[in-house]
Amino acid sequence: MINAVGRDIPEELLADGKEVYQGKNHFDGTYVQKVAPKTRRCETPQDGKLCATIREACERCGAHDGMTVSFHHHFRNGDKTAAAVMKVLVEDMGLKDITIAATSLGDAHNNVADYIEQGKVIGIQSSGVRGRIGEVISAGKLKTPAIIRSHGGRPRAIEAGEVHIDIAFLAAATADECGNASGTGGKSNCGSLGYAIGDSRWADKVVVITDTLVDYPNQPASISQIDVDAVVVVDEIGDPAKIGSKEARVSQDPRELKMAEAVADVIAATPYFKDGFSFQTGVGGPSLAANQFIEKHMEERGIKMGFSLGGITGLVCNLQKKGLIKKIVDVQDFDNNAVADMGENPQHFEISASEYANPANKGAYVNKLDFVVLAALEVDTDFNVNVITGSDGVVRGAPGGHPDTAAASKCSIIVTPLTRGRMATVCEKVVTVTTPGDCVDVVVTDYGIAVNPLRPDLIECLDNAGIPHVTIEELKDKAYQLVGEPDPLQWDDQVVAVVEARDGSILDVIRKIKPYTFE
Repeated sequence: MINAVGRDIPEELLADGKEVYQGKNHFDGTYVQKVAPKTRRCETPQDGKLCATIREACERCGAHDGMTVSFHHHFRNGDKTAAAVMKVLVEDMGLKDITIAATSLGDAHNNVADYIEQGKVIGIQSSGVRGRIGEVISAGKLKTPAIIRSHGGRPRAIEAGEVHIDIAFLAAATADECGNASGTGGKSNCGSLGYAIGDSRWADKVVVITDTLVDYPNQPASISQIDVDAVVVVDEIGDPAKIGSKEARVSQDPRELKMAEAVADVIAATPYFKDGFSFQTGVGGPSLAANQFIEKHMEERGIKMGFSLGGITGLVCNLQKKGLIKKIVDVQDFDNNAVADMGENPQHFEISASEYANPANKGAYVNKLDFVVLAALEVDTDFNVNVITGSDGVVRGAPGGHPDTAAASKCSIIVTPLTRGRMATVCEKVVTVTTPGDCVDVVVTDYGIAVNPLRPDLIECLDNAGIPHVTIEELKDKAYQLVGEPDPLQWDDQVVAVVEARDGSILDVIRKIKPYTFE
């Protein structure tokens, strides 16, 4: 069946009421039934929930074959918890047929790729897949198609009962013996635990893993003792130095800085740029760099930002320290400056992933966004964006909050170079649709700016401000002129991953690429 972005979705994937993507507002106003967490038993009063080892906690929580486990990714490439837990489950306890429903997976979890190849892990549900895990999925080695959801789509699916988590293993910088846990105050701080909060509330069993045990009660707590079954103290839950990955670093490249400045100029030309406006940047050098150029326009206009949302960096915290941002609303920290600010700034607030971006609740924060600036691997002439698959068709990226913020904000801006190496970034058709074109308003490249024809109001704003712009087709033609038109990829029939739109409908599928040899 052909969906609203022109992708052919296999009929066999449309079972149990699953629908194809039909537009960003298709389900607006419909009622989504929340499935209550498993009924809790009355607990005998106890002094604490400490377990000596991860294995003891797994046994206490009834770990078994065929279960679904979850992890969060607040330590990003520095995470040491998920890999350690999976080693206990697979190698020490001999469990099999495990599904991992993580918030994101990457290079820190390469042992999971081994367990996929061994047939011990049979399902992956995640908002991001990088490293060897993406390679083995693309090679068709996962028993069932991976399911890729946005950061808002994941809590929607959990709360609707589409994802049932048997045990959530949640790393925390500090915890007390009863499970009150926080992302700050320890030796391995990660800041906000926004992606862990929902899992703690909805999983059947919850294990908090920490390397800093503190006196009871550990308050304020991101994760409450009422949701925790076991607490384990380990030597190290993660390396905070690796939270600031290369994707989350501000660019110093003159070309990318020029694009960031153009983004700020576009923002300043719209009617939404006024006192109290709201703003978010995604992960990516030029998108993060846009913060510093927006500062200039704010000072010239004498205005302040009402709140900054995200994915928070030290750049945002610095703007607040200068008095230019009233509040920071934080679901995840992208660097250690933001982590430190989270622990000491009373105007820096933690929120859950559901509060952040779930499209099926009564008001996520993304619905109040004026601007979002996002990166892209590819953009096509229908303004569809790909941030999941590389030009070789291999899964190596993450939608994260990209589709959520683009769909909900008043003005979504994609910033990307026109070409990368010998590949055209603006192209005829993206390899995989991550964010539908009806959610994208402006594309800024180093060779020009294009505005979605669905937004004639923004075209008028740029014209009035004297900001030149071209059509997306002109950008595509220029890209092909520079590097040539890419040869079409060759696909097998096997579907290796399903990309869900944030509303749960099927946006795209990823098939096994052929031929491909992984080094």
